Amino acid sequence: MTLAGRLAPLSRLPRDARDTLFLLAVIACCIAPLAAHLPAWASAMTATLLAWRGWLAVGGRPLPGRWLTALLLALVVLLTLLSHGTIVGRDAGVTLIVMLLALKTLELRARRDAMVVFFLGFFTLLANFFYSQALPIAALMLVALLGLLTALVNAHMPVGRPPFLQAMRTAAHMMLLGAPLMALLFVLFPRMAPLWGLPVDKTSARTGLSAQMSIGSMASLVQDGSVALRVRFDGGEPPAPQELYFRGPVLTAFNGREWFALSQPEARAVAGWAAPTAANLQVQGAPLGYELTLEPHQQTWLLTLDAAQAPPELPHGGRALMSPELQWSATRPIHSVLRYRAESHLRFTHGPQRRTPQMQPYVQLPPELNPRTLALARQMQANPRLAAGGAQAFVDDALRRLRSGGYRYTLEPGLYGAHTADEFWFDRKEGFCEHIASAFVVLMRALDVPARIITGYQGGQQNPIDGYWTVHQSDAHAWAEVWIAGRGWVRVDPTSAVAPGRVGQLQRLQAPRGMLGTAMDAVVSPTLVQHLRTVWEAANNGWNQWVLNYTQARQFDLLKTLGFAAPSWLDLVRLLGLLICAAALAGALWALWERSRQDPWQRLLLKARARLARAGLALPAHLPPRAMASQARERLGAPAEAAAQWLLRLEQTRYAPQPDATLGQLRREFARLSWPTAQSRGTGTP
Repeated sequence: MTLAGRLAPLSRLPRDARDTLFLLAVIACCIAPLAAHLPAWASAMTATLLAWRGWLAVGGRPLPGRWLTALLLALVVLLTLLSHGTIVGRDAGVTLIVMLLALKTLELRARRDAMVVFFLGFFTLLANFFYSQALPIAALMLVALLGLLTALVNAHMPVGRPPFLQAMRTAAHMMLLGAPLMALLFVLFPRMAPLWGLPVDKTSARTGLSAQMSIGSMASLVQDGSVALRVRFDGGEPPAPQELYFRGPVLTAFNGREWFALSQPEARAVAGWAAPTAANLQVQGAPLGYELTLEPHQQTWLLTLDAAQAPPELPHGGRALMSPELQWSATRPIHSVLRYRAESHLRFTHGPQRRTPQMQPYVQLPPELNPRTLALARQMQANPRLAAGGAQAFVDDALRRLRSGGYRYTLEPGLYGAHTADEFWFDRKEGFCEHIASAFVVLMRALDVPARIITGYQGGQQNPIDGYWTVHQSDAHAWAEVWIAGRGWVRVDPTSAVAPGRVGQLQRLQAPRGMLGTAMDAVVSPTLVQHLRTVWEAANNGWNQWVLNYTQARQFDLLKTLGFAAPSWLDLVRLLGLLICAAALAGALWALWERSRQDPWQRLLLKARARLARAGLALPAHLPPRAMASQARERLGAPAEAAAQWLLRLEQTRYAPQPDATLGQLRREFARLSWPTAQSRGTGTP
């Protein structure tokens, strides 16, 4: 059976049932993206209520009584309170509005109920942007908006059975007419941080880097292909791939299984708190300027290329602070896409030149763990050649061991036990970047060489369409820094000794593909998939740059191009008000023009009816000119004779094959005609 044949029974349904099913489908489109953010009971209950309402509509069955809906409402409020601990706030409020929308469909008895459902639907549509403003969500909500407007237009067509296509054309026309005003408000409505934006719960889920690292946790990020950040370098050649180290959290304290940043309470308990020494950053050469678009990660840190000496330029007058470990952070968590400018020097030195007491946390290790690694360190210290070479000799020997000792870079090294460094150096000899970096830092500390782990992203891919470098979560990386007397902190990437292609050629490990993925490779060319992904990322980046990142600074830049020397938000308000007034005037002129396009014959007839009404002769709107002339003669007498003759000639111009007068002549006669008045009524012969 064809699709048209399957839909034929639906087309034969009564109009009420058909309209209800369409409205339910639109509501489901509005609610669907929220299912991932609603409690499980809310999603299940919403689906059940919508399906129940559809079943009632198809069968023409009566709606449930008000006592049942009141009972369901009380249950919804109770479950919301139990799930969220409150009935206010973003998550609880969205849960309530979705459930109210679903419950209100059980009360669709009159147009008033339909209006409530429509506006609840608009609120639910907007609620989707509390969680995501991504391009797919915006596109889906645009479709849902068209559906809601179509249902709204259809509800104002009470006669007959108008096709949805007609109502949809009207709704689309309304959206097109409103689009210029919408664009105007978007461009000029003042964005005053922190009021501008969407509320975000502190407990919302996040992905990407963390202020702590469990051995083996970072390997899961390689299976996350989502974008972490995008970079556009200023003119000239971009840096070499092996120089693209985007610095994130610096991890110092180690408990045997996890690494922590010194700012974390867990790190203070593990390592004993000691304030790190000053960065003492010294740079060489000209800075490299770039613009970075950071995806929300619900933390405060800002990713920059090693090493940024000047603070990143944040929008809305935001401030960036640098820790003594060269880590830049914002003053508030990043809950939305953030674009900022920064300058970095790829040639630099930092840290104290001489060892200080504040560096003690960088050599501490948990007691009674990794005894074989400690024994290896004692053997290396007993080697006169290595001991004479100091920290640099120890680093070189450890890297030589990684290159020639049969170590392997893999996503699936298995679960490590309590002695993680021992297992890597002597047993498994395989692991991901955090296994390698952790074992290397443990060995350095056992050699009394200060060392720490740096997490961030390494590498990226340039999009040939828009020129941006895209860094994915799968580019997450962990490397080490060791302190060498006279040089300060020096970056050492032990993963490059095991797998040189990971850094130099940006060769990434791929997660094992399942049966479905293998089958899809046989059907769809991987090259085509990669090309489509490139196009999609360019489109998504354009959405981020021009829509989500349209900030107050960009508004002021627009005003400067319009001639404002020192623009402010008051200038935005004035300009917006001026343009809205201009739009209102244009709308009024459009209405007058539309009015002028009305049937001129009908306009003359309306004017004649109005003149007769002034004389006290109110006539129904359906009367033709001949009947109006007859009524005027009968009720107004002789004073109305001239008007009656004019009405008969007006009818003749409409229906006679060869009328005696034109509309222009009748219009001029209408202006000169002596119409009867209320005082002249009844003075003529009946």
